[in-house]
Amino acid sequence: MRKLSIGVGWNGKNTDSVIRQAQVADEAGVDSLFVAETWGRDAFTILSLLAHHTKRIRLGTSIVNIYSRSPAALAQHFASLDELSEGRMIIGLGTSGPNVIEHFHGVPFDRPFTRIREYIEIINGLMRGEKLHYDGHIFQLQRGFTLRFDPFREHVPIWVASITPKSVKQTAAIADGWIPIFIPRSRWKQQLDAFYDAVESSGRTRAEVEVRCPNGVTVTDRPERAAMARRGTAAFYIARMGDFYYEHFCRMGYQEAADRVRAAWDEGGSRGGAAAMPEVLVDELGTAGDVDTCVEALAAAEAAGFSSHSVTVVERDEEKRAQIYERLAG
Repeated sequence: MRKLSIGVGWNGKNTDSVIRQAQVADEAGVDSLFVAETWGRDAFTILSLLAHHTKRIRLGTSIVNIYSRSPAALAQHFASLDELSEGRMIIGLGTSGPNVIEHFHGVPFDRPFTRIREYIEIINGLMRGEKLHYDGHIFQLQRGFTLRFDPFREHVPIWVASITPKSVKQTAAIADGWIPIFIPRSRWKQQLDAFYDAVESSGRTRAEVEVRCPNGVTVTDRPERAAMARRGTAAFYIARMGDFYYEHFCRMGYQEAADRVRAAWDEGGSRGGAAAMPEVLVDELGTAGDVDTCVEALAAAEAAGFSSHSVTVVERDEEKRAQIYERLAG
């Protein structure tokens, strides 16, 4: 049975709808649900509600950044949520980028590679109930604080969104899961081989680390809408989210396309940037269509080595949506 993963958006007004979405997925056997956090509403508020209103589905952040909250604050958040959910939390962490960190949170975007390692070490130590004596390059913590309650679990899985070769290699060595982004289908083998080689080189087995497929599937009778969304999202990240994603597409072999997207965005804004995305690249970043088409795509991702699969089901009827989830899981 495939591990399906869904994302939910929360606009602060449709709380009952989001809760019901989660319950339908929970009852249908979907493995995990992730809530994003950018510069809108925070992820933890809705996750606390979902923890209360669901029973089985794993709940996580995809992602929270490692600059706007201290590692101890994140440990408090996740330990509390893990207790509320009775052991169903996934800690999804990432660095975000300089634009968000420096111009929204007002914090210097420094030493992301070292920072994420120290965050993981501090969070893991607090979850284990250890006294906080930490001598790092960024954090010097010597007063021996502990969490003032016993966490539900001694270890809450930490999944990391990493993108540069150096950070991906570190993720393979120290995280419980990898959340990649924007890997064209034709580059799956190259990227997964490198990641799993790093996992094994660090003395771990492939089974110890989950990898969520970045190429989501969307069950819809309007596949052109899903393709338009992929096109716009990729263009935005290439043109407006600093250099990390642009350089990632260049490493994947798409520098010419990335340069065209940036130039078109500068000249024509979001519409121009999206229009400059090559059709073949848009197609390689995801799949949309009927259930059979999406099942075929999921089978290919599973065969490639991904252990978790992002799915979106547009169907509004709850019973039909649940049936589609069950068919996608296999």
